[in-house]
Amino acid sequence: MDKRILLPTDFSKNALNAIRYALNLYKDQRCDIYFLNTYQIHGYSIDSMMVPEPGEKFYEAAKKRSLEGFERLGEILKLHGQSARHTYHTISTYNSLLYAIKSTIAKEDIDIVVMGTKGATGSSTILFGTNTVDTMQKVTECPVIAVPEHVVFTTPKEIIFPTDYTTGFKRKEIRYLKEISKLHGSFIRVLHIKEAPELSRTQESNKTLLEAILEDVNHSFHMLGNIKVHKGIAAFVESRGSDMIAFVNRKHSFFGNMFSKPLVKQLGYHSRIPVLVLNDYS
Repeated sequence: MDKRILLPTDFSKNALNAIRYALNLYKDQRCDIYFLNTYQIHGYSIDSMMVPEPGEKFYEAAKKRSLEGFERLGEILKLHGQSARHTYHTISTYNSLLYAIKSTIAKEDIDIVVMGTKGATGSSTILFGTNTVDTMQKVTECPVIAVPEHVVFTTPKEIIFPTDYTTGFKRKEIRYLKEISKLHGSFIRVLHIKEAPELSRTQESNKTLLEAILEDVNHSFHMLGNIKVHKGIAAFVESRGSDMIAFVNRKHSFFGNMFSKPLVKQLGYHSRIPVLVLNDYS
């Protein structure tokens, strides 16, 4: 079955870089690629009761800019070289980005979303833009990969999977992590930053379950102590030159705390490697 990939774009350099990353990540797999651009109109709010109508001057001008952006993107992608295994589709819509992403996931049965970490107006001092954080936290229908601005694609040889083992794992939520591992022969390095000398009975049980889930892919288990979580993850990634980091997005989980403002500033390695957000897809 073909992979169905959604690539949101605002035609910025960061979005283009994320597109290139996705095309390389899945270059050997048959894919339907959906490029999504949402446009808005000056003077109108997406949430406003006043909605611009097709045919109105400003609506048509905004739509035209979006379609012209896709024309330019098409020319750039010709230079990239389209894989015979990839079929392209474009979606141009007046809507908020999050709503458009969720709507497209449902309508087109999307398997994964790949996007840049910030848009055309993103500050150079901010690692994750608001749209990216919203998508990573609120899109729970499929995985999301966030690709930092200056990442140059290399085959992901190693994926770091931090966990505190406090919650059980499901095969469905780990499926896409394993899929990437199998696609590229990537090693999954499970990392635990310990807060106590020994794992609890529940943690040991969850670790055993995770080991069973990962038994058919390359993996290993690692533990660090006497270090704060964000510093431990950063040091581990930095020392190994890892290529990707993966989290399971659960409410009230480690992931939820990860995107608090202070922690985002501290996790500077995010500016260098892609982040894969997994969910419970049951």
